[in-house]
Amino acid sequence: MKLLGRSQLVAFAAVTIMAVGVGAALANTQNHNPPNHRGKHGSHGACSPAQVQRNKATVVAYYTTAFNDKKPEEAVAKYGGPVYIQHNPLAADGFQAFIDFVKAYTGANPQLHVDIKRVIGECNMVVTHSHITTSPSDRGQAVADIFRLNRRGKVVEHWDVIQPVPETSANDNTMF
Repeated sequence: MKLLGRSQLVAFAAVTIMAVGVGAALANTQNHNPPNHRGKHGSHGACSPAQVQRNKATVVAYYTTAFNDKKPEEAVAKYGGPVYIQHNPLAADGFQAFIDFVKAYTGANPQLHVDIKRVIGECNMVVTHSHITTSPSDRGQAVADIFRLNRRGKVVEHWDVIQPVPETSANDNTMF
């Protein structure tokens, strides 16, 4: 058995943590609210397949309008709910903070592109798996974004897990 180097172990640990975290977020649909926000935003009953599809479409439109179209104000106006709870430790709560972040990030990286590879939805939770690049020559980042939507299908909460796309891999598979 080949022993893994330090960087390979770190990458393996990051992928494992991401997989466990995404699974836990999707499994938390029993009460449809994270424990620290239970009751604050109301609970959801059972979701129909149409609601799940609506929520997935909302998240894709929100994300692509904000980043690819570089229109975060429009994304918030069309797809944002009454609150925006942010779990990324580098970003503040609230839609104005989101707008400011997107403007700064896309301003510093005018060729930024979000390529959403897959979308997974379960009731009011939607997960996107994306390849984000800042230029055509950028290897980019693999990103799992987790969104919670309210009963009206508006984005109200966000988590993310980000991993740089490495130059080499221990296997022949891509990250996408």
